[in-house]
Amino acid sequence: MRPNILIVMTDHQRWDTVLPDGRCMTPNVQRLAGAGVSFTRTYCPAPHCCPARASFHSALYPSRHGVWNNICNAQRLSPGIRAGTRLWSSDLRDAGYDMHFLGKWHVDTRTSPADHGWTEHAVTATGSDVMGLDWAALERLAQSSPPAERPWGCLHYPGYGREMHRNFYAITEEQSAESGDQRKADQASALIHECGGGDQPWAMFVGLSGPHDPYHAPQRWLDRYDLDDVPLPPSYSDTMHDKPNLYRRMREQVFGQWGERETRDAIRHYLAHCSWLDEMFGQMLDALDATGAADDTLVLYCSDHGDYCGDHGLFSKGIPNFDGAYRVPGVIRWPKAVARPGRSIDAMVSLCDFGPTFLEAAGLAVPDGLSGRSLMPWLADDAPDDWRRSLLLQCNGVENYVTQRSIRTADWHYTYNAFDFDELYNLGQDPHETVNLARDPAHRGEVERLCREMWALCHAEEDSPGSSYVTVALSPSGPASIFRDA
Repeated sequence: MRPNILIVMTDHQRWDTVLPDGRCMTPNVQRLAGAGVSFTRTYCPAPHCCPARASFHSALYPSRHGVWNNICNAQRLSPGIRAGTRLWSSDLRDAGYDMHFLGKWHVDTRTSPADHGWTEHAVTATGSDVMGLDWAALERLAQSSPPAERPWGCLHYPGYGREMHRNFYAITEEQSAESGDQRKADQASALIHECGGGDQPWAMFVGLSGPHDPYHAPQRWLDRYDLDDVPLPPSYSDTMHDKPNLYRRMREQVFGQWGERETRDAIRHYLAHCSWLDEMFGQMLDALDATGAADDTLVLYCSDHGDYCGDHGLFSKGIPNFDGAYRVPGVIRWPKAVARPGRSIDAMVSLCDFGPTFLEAAGLAVPDGLSGRSLMPWLADDAPDDWRRSLLLQCNGVENYVTQRSIRTADWHYTYNAFDFDELYNLGQDPHETVNLARDPAHRGEVERLCREMWALCHAEEDSPGSSYVTVALSPSGPASIFRDA
């Protein structure tokens, strides 16, 4: 029997918020993991909502689906996925699945989930949403008087209309009950009951908006995290003197406004927000249990990308190429298919892998040429001998454009920064990425080896090698190196 498929995707959630011994209280994701499989090295291909979500829904890298940054503003590099790109949801629909989409889309401005097989329920981040500044709005906002002093939890943005951005705060129980994410969880729970355990298989995507900044949570969850007990990340004191100037500017100009205690309070609010989302997820799991269909349902809990959450003194996501922005939760439960439940798997997994997994689970053919591969062998505890040992990461910037390509293995992380000096971290000795070895002559061979492997992955993903013009040909070992004997 084909399984039902329940997908819950949050926004901005780090992988370590769902670990059994992690920093966050997420008992419902732990409940899922205890009866399923946790993929502890799950990565998004790009550290931004739109390219990451487009990769999830298409099982393709940004270089192949064409989404590179926020599609809902004037600085976009494209309005959405390339024409003709088929999403796996259309295959499920054609196979007879009852399809339901709730919440955040952010994949294409010209099409919506309904164009790709889904029945829509309160979809957000579509073509009608504008996420950016315009001069008229700036003029209106500039008329308000900024506070005389920066309030606690705010960040000063002079000249951007609102002079202060409130980055974390508590909400009341009434606000909690009326929040957008809680309404989505309520609606998803009702739909799960409605779909029930009937003969027609169903698929449901629930796109929650948290814990995207500003981090907010009801006081009852904030009270579970004592501010004095919230530690600063091991990399917090990193001066980043050996890293690109843009990284330091982001810290010094923006998040450097906070001292250590305010930084810990921001982390506290982020963790409380994740716990609140976990509570909503538990509500959906309870609804699934009540229908009697839990054994017949593949459930995935994941996120589009992560958040630095204090790493290197940073928050949010974007250009600094650190684990916090790229590494996300990836937990699957399907009682009828998971062998030895409760396992943690450290294989290199991409958001692109989940679509092929759904197709194989549904008994459908997985199309050739996808960036992702099905995770079904891992669920069956049958590790493929030829599984990838490295992952390509792609970024062309957010709205401030830069070219950045990166390769991550179990032991090394190398980043080619076309806008500044490169980065190389020995993850075995330096898991928090504090010591950049890229300019150390002793590691020149490692840089060249990883460059070649990175370019080979770019070649496989139809990623442009760029130009050979002298002012932009800056890689220490350029793309032609993959066609020479190593």
